[in-house]
Amino acid sequence: MSDLPPGWVSATVGDIATLTDGPFGSNLKTSHYVEDGPRVIRLQNIGDGVFHDERAHVSTAHFDRLEKHQVRPGDVVVASLGERPRACLVPEWLGPAIVKADCIRVRPAGAVEHSYLMWMLNSPPVRTEAGSRVKGVGRPRLGLTGLRQLQIPVPPLGEQRRIVAAIEEHLSRLDAADASLTTASRRLDALARPIRQRVIESGLELSLGDLLDTIEAGKSFKCDSRPASDDEWGVVKVSAMTWGTFREHENKAMLSNERVDPRWEIRAGDLLVSRANTTDYVGASVLVGAVRPRLLLSDKSMRLHVKATAHKPWVLHALRAPTVRSQMSAVATGTSDSMRNISQAKLRSVRLRVPPLEEQRCIVAEVEQRLSAIDAMRASLERAQRRSKALRAAILERAFHGELVPQDPTDEPAENLLTRIRAELADTDTRRGHRTST
Repeated sequence: MSDLPPGWVSATVGDIATLTDGPFGSNLKTSHYVEDGPRVIRLQNIGDGVFHDERAHVSTAHFDRLEKHQVRPGDVVVASLGERPRACLVPEWLGPAIVKADCIRVRPAGAVEHSYLMWMLNSPPVRTEAGSRVKGVGRPRLGLTGLRQLQIPVPPLGEQRRIVAAIEEHLSRLDAADASLTTASRRLDALARPIRQRVIESGLELSLGDLLDTIEAGKSFKCDSRPASDDEWGVVKVSAMTWGTFREHENKAMLSNERVDPRWEIRAGDLLVSRANTTDYVGASVLVGAVRPRLLLSDKSMRLHVKATAHKPWVLHALRAPTVRSQMSAVATGTSDSMRNISQAKLRSVRLRVPPLEEQRCIVAEVEQRLSAIDAMRASLERAQRRSKALRAAILERAFHGELVPQDPTDEPAENLLTRIRAELADTDTRRGHRTST
C-alpha cells in the first residue's frame, strides 16, 4: 500500500485487532437453538455496514460454554462465506451474543475506531484484496488467516473519527434517497397490478391447461458454476426467468459430455415458466426473444406450447396477473420458502378468464402500452439506485485514500498508535496465555 497521506501507516487487520471465528461442527447446531436467550449472530445478520435483526437464540448454559465466541457491542463482525466478505458492527441493543461458523469477530485495539475499521473492511480496495484471498469453489470463504493478512490504511485517531463522521453523514443522505426510491418503486408496483389484472377480467372461465397443447420439462445436467462461453452448451438458471425478461446470461456451463437432445434447446418465441423458485417467483414466466444458440432448459424450467386458439403474448400476461400469481404460489409445494416447486398438473389447473382471440390481441396491445410507461419510470429508478450504489463505493474509496476529510498536522502520527496497539495486543496475548496455563 503506497502513497499514504502524511501521518498514516499501513497495517494488517491482525496488527490492530484480535480475531475469533464461530464454533464449528457439533459445538453449535440448529438443534441448539431455543425460543429465547442469548443471540446467535449468523451470516444473515451481517450486511454491508448494517446489522439485520434476524433472530436465533441459544440457552444461557450453552452460551456460557461458548465463551470464546462471545461478542460485545461495538465489535466488528465479518461474514467470511461468499466471494465478497462484508462487515458490520454489533449494535448496542443486541445483548449477550455469540458468532456462528463463517462469522468472524474482529475486536480492534483501543487506538482504532471500531467504525473506521468496519468501513475500511467494506471499502472497494479492501474487498478486492479480500476477494483475492477467498478460497474454495462450492463454498468460497475468507478464513481467519486471510482476514488477518488484509492490509488496512491507518490514519491518526483524530482523523479516523473525522472520517467516520463524514462517511456517516454522506451515507445517511444516501439512505434517505434510497428510501424514497424504494417507496416510488412500490407505488409503481401498485400501479401495475390492476393493469395486469385487466388481462383476465373478461371471458369464459377455463383452466390454463385448456390453452395448452403440451408442457415440456427440462433436464438435469452436470454444470460448472461459471456461465457458458459462446461455443459451449449452457443450462439456464431460475434467475433467467425471474425478472420479467429472459436473461440468457443467467446460465451455467454444462460439464457433461453426453449427447445433447435438440428438444431441450431454447429458441426464440418460447414461453418459459420457472418450475422451482421462491414463494414470490415460483411460476415466473418469460417470452424468449432473440437468444444465443446452445442454451438448454434445466429441470427447474418448463416450456409451454400454446394452442393456436390462444394468443401467446396474452397467455404470458395472464400468467403474470395477480390472481393467477396468487394461485401458483398457493399450490406450490416445498418445505422452504426459498425454493418452492409447482408441478405440471398444478400449473394446468390454474383458473383464469379467457376472452376471444381477437380481444386477447387488443388487450395485449393496451396492457403493453400502459406497462411500457411504468417500465420507463422503473428504469429511471433503477438508474438512480445504481448511481447511489456507485456513490457509496466512491465515498469509501475516497476515505481509504485519505481524500474524504482534510488532514490535521497536529494529530498524533499513526505510527505511534501502532506501537501502542502492538504493546496492547501483546499484553492481551500474555494475559490470555496465563489464564489458559492456570
